[in-house]
Amino acid sequence: MNAPSAAVPAPERAAPPVTPARAPRGLDERLTAVSDLMDERLTVAALAVAVNTALRVPDVEPVDLADVLRVPAAVQPYRPPVDLYPTPAAAVLQRARARLERDGWCQGATVDEDGARCLYGALRAEAADAAELHDALAVLLETIRRHFPGEETVPGFNDSHGARAVFRVLDQAADLAHARNL
Repeated sequence: MNAPSAAVPAPERAAPPVTPARAPRGLDERLTAVSDLMDERLTVAALAVAVNTALRVPDVEPVDLADVLRVPAAVQPYRPPVDLYPTPAAAVLQRARARLERDGWCQGATVDEDGARCLYGALRAEAADAAELHDALAVLLETIRRHFPGEETVPGFNDSHGARAVFRVLDQAADLAHARNL
C-alpha cells in the first residue's frame, strides 16, 4: 500500500447563485415577511435553549414524601352510613361496614384496645337480636365461600385476609341479602 505523496485538493464547488429577494411592496407583504423572519428566529432560539439545557442537572435534592405526608396507610375516609337496603340482614351488613370504617378493623380479637372490631364483632354490635345476627352471618359466610372456597368461618376469613377483602365481601353480602329479601 502506497500512501499518496501529496494531499489531493478537494474540487472547488461553485457557490449557488444568490438571487436578491424582491422587497415587499405593501404593508401587508412587509408584515408577513417580518412575521416569517421572527418565526424562524424564535424557532432557532427555542432549539438553542433546548440544546443548552438538555444536559443540565438541577441542584435540587429529591423530596421524600414520608417527610411531607404523615397519614396512616390503612385509614379510609369516613362515609356516613346510608340505609340503602330496607331488609334487616342487608342493613345489618351495611351498618357493620360503616362501623368498621368509622371505628377501625382489626384481626385476632373481636374488639381491640383502640375500639377497632373484626367482622364478627361489628356484626354482633349492629344486630338488634340473635335472628338478625344469624341471618347476616349466614349470608356473609356464603359470600366468603363463593370467593374463598377454603374458608370455614367468618373469624377465620377475617384473620387471614386484609381490609380490602373484608370490605368487598361485606358489600357483596349486603347486596346478596337484599336480593334474597333477608
